[in-house]
Amino acid sequence: MKAEKQLGMRIRYLRNQKHWSQEDLALEAGINKNYLSDLERGNRNPTLRIMEKIAIALEITLEELVKGIESF
Repeated sequence: MKAEKQLGMRIRYLRNQKHWSQEDLALEAGINKNYLSDLERGNRNPTLRIMEKIAIALEITLEELVKGIESF
């Protein structure tokens, strides 16, 4: 599975753990909801800055955000 898809699944999992909608996370992270939706579906390759914004919004480290993601 592509790393982008794995990251998207991880973001969705972490978001759901907080009982947040995509809109909630997008607002907290300061990113566009449609962009977040694309990320969660694995259709975007986020920059490190975007990943950092998401991690901060979720109150986790970047390491925790990418935990378990493997690239081939």
